[in-house]
Amino acid sequence: MSTVFLFSGQGSHYFHMGRELFEQNDTFRGWMLRLDDIARQAAGSSVVETLYSSARGKAEPFDRTIMTNPAILMVEYSLAQALMDEGVWPDQVLGASMGTFAAAAVAGWIDIDDALRAVIRQAQALEESCPAGGMIAVLADPALFAQDFLSARGELAGVNFSSHFVVTAKRPELAEVEAELRTRGIGHQKLPVSFAFHSRWIDEAKAPFVSFMRSVPRKRGRLPLVCCDRVGVVDELTDEYLWDVVRRPIRFREAIARIEQQGPHRYIDAGPAGTLATFLKYSLPKSTASTVHAILTPYGLDRKNLAAVSAAVAH
Repeated sequence: MSTVFLFSGQGSHYFHMGRELFEQNDTFRGWMLRLDDIARQAAGSSVVETLYSSARGKAEPFDRTIMTNPAILMVEYSLAQALMDEGVWPDQVLGASMGTFAAAAVAGWIDIDDALRAVIRQAQALEESCPAGGMIAVLADPALFAQDFLSARGELAGVNFSSHFVVTAKRPELAEVEAELRTRGIGHQKLPVSFAFHSRWIDEAKAPFVSFMRSVPRKRGRLPLVCCDRVGVVDELTDEYLWDVVRRPIRFREAIARIEQQGPHRYIDAGPAGTLATFLKYSLPKSTASTVHAILTPYGLDRKNLAAVSAAVAH
């Protein structure tokens, strides 16, 4: 059975994500500290110190993009390295939104040092030029987005399964959307982000980011990279590709359907919260022989989960 590593993006993060592995897994800790040296130089402060500060609780909003962008990449890449050190190797990778940076690095399309500098430069471009905004996950049929109270205020950031979609908007309109959802009794969750990813409201950050990417070396990857923007395997990492994945709608459900056409797979969520594993439980057909595995969650047991996946999957 083919193994697919899944990498989620903004919204799946939280303070102390991966802390148990940072304290108890040498591979995970080693990569986190190595990458933190680069992050200190590029972002001006330590991601590790911010992420694992005892002054912060898991439930507190972690939404400063200059920290969350590199934190997500560092945790995902370090977890992937820990998995491979345990003998669990991917046959292909899938990146959703900003998770594509980690996916591309693990698959060999871009060096991890360059990927880290790129996510930091993207965060800087957003903070320098874009209005404050946010995203709301809505637990309802995506057809609901056609109603004016959503479509007139925001944009559709992505559809994850038949009863889960994400709306993105500027901050004032986002508050109005949240109030209306609450009035209507529609389940929703505001994501811990500071910008309206996957919308026109981040377009001002494109030029400086793409300009930066022109100086970043890329290469032909060792593994297939499945894209949730293009719904298929990537042929080339162009200058604009790693912008498009955070600007255009996330088509996770369609990307998974394309992978499933190949037959059953073993999906391993390498994200901070098991978000994509949860989406898969609702989107995979009941008849599938595919299996789904999560490791990091806000509830702990990270080392136990890693050991369980290793025992079940390593080859």
